Amino acid sequence: MVPHLVTALTGPINELEQRILESTPVIERWFRLEWMEHTPPFYSSVDIRNAGFKLAPVDTNLYPGGWNNLTPEMLPLAVQAAMAAIEKICPEAKNLLLVPENHTRNMFYLMNVAQLQKIFYQAGLNVRLGSMNPEIKEATTFDLPNGEQVTLEPLIRQNRRIGLKDFDPCTILLNNDLSAGVPGILEDLHEQFLLPPLHAGWHVRKKSQHFKAYEEVAKRFGKLLGMDPWLINPLFNSCGEVNFAEGTGMECLQTNVDALLGKIRRKYKEYGINEKPFVVVKADNGTYGMGIMTVRDAKELEGLNRRTKNKMNVIKDGQVVNDVIIQEGVLTNERVNDAVAEPVVYMLDRYVVGGFYRVHADRGVDENLNAPGASFVPLAFEKGAQQPQPGYKPGASVPNRFYMYGVIGRLAMLAASYELEATDPNAEIYD
Repeated sequence: MVPHLVTALTGPINELEQRILESTPVIERWFRLEWMEHTPPFYSSVDIRNAGFKLAPVDTNLYPGGWNNLTPEMLPLAVQAAMAAIEKICPEAKNLLLVPENHTRNMFYLMNVAQLQKIFYQAGLNVRLGSMNPEIKEATTFDLPNGEQVTLEPLIRQNRRIGLKDFDPCTILLNNDLSAGVPGILEDLHEQFLLPPLHAGWHVRKKSQHFKAYEEVAKRFGKLLGMDPWLINPLFNSCGEVNFAEGTGMECLQTNVDALLGKIRRKYKEYGINEKPFVVVKADNGTYGMGIMTVRDAKELEGLNRRTKNKMNVIKDGQVVNDVIIQEGVLTNERVNDAVAEPVVYMLDRYVVGGFYRVHADRGVDENLNAPGASFVPLAFEKGAQQPQPGYKPGASVPNRFYMYGVIGRLAMLAASYELEATDPNAEIYD
């Protein structure tokens, strides 16, 4: 089943699909050469929006949760990719320590952790879960809604290594996005591989840096295929020193929102698009769909109510928002059972291993779907995103739609690798 694409203007996207399919050998060679020069993030997930006239990533996560939403058919691909990734980093790896987020009451999150444990166990590693949560003082087993169990153990630091009682890992996989900064227990480790590196956390990362890198990737990819990079790239501005609680920095925000809406209007006019442009203002760092609002007119920012200010002021782990990114809003014109849906693509190393649809019946086409009430539909990705089928009419074939999403997901992953190189504190400096 292909989720229904509801839009009068599928022309540009069908054209893009056609061009991507015709250029598959060129695209795959281009990616191969890029991965010879750059290291992909260890794992990642990318939220994509398909407007029918535009297809673009709107968020890239380097500590992806939600692995429990992948179907059993996708697991062999994930296991294979995990093997390739581990082989590159530490071929003699035997023990893997998985460090999750601290929220132990979120059963869906713990199901995601259990799925990751399964993937790396099947890739040939002893996998145990080490928690930084101070409430976990001894091995604690949780019963999950799907009948499985997961056991968290307290992390132990000895000298410059971390592990568990009777468990000394050579590789540590973080599934914790470090929004609140790096806990001392993870700093200055000796001879242990930490994946992803600490500077991939939200205490360092900025969405504006990521999308600047993505803009560069999209331009080069557009040149490769002879197409307008705008079709796959959300325009953006950023604004520092905003304080929603005190209402300071709002002029900067209004000016930037107005300028970006003007740019989008010009693009819509160029392509004959009769939609009303909008932008999404979000915290420049952080995740979990927090600190996000949709703006259709800069005047809306003049009289923000207290509820909106509070929502925008603080994100995960109580971090106060001072920097925001203003991103071109991309409509989602895909529907699953009449509910608005957006694809999420999952990658391990440089491989697309699967994905699902985030579906929200109570949200509109121009709203953030990563919110309470969202559900996840893996149905459409069950055929995988790696085998395009040439010769099919654009827009009609499941594998072709998902191959296209896999290409966009990998472009965002490549941008993340550029971004991590730029922020690496231990990068070698060449004069």
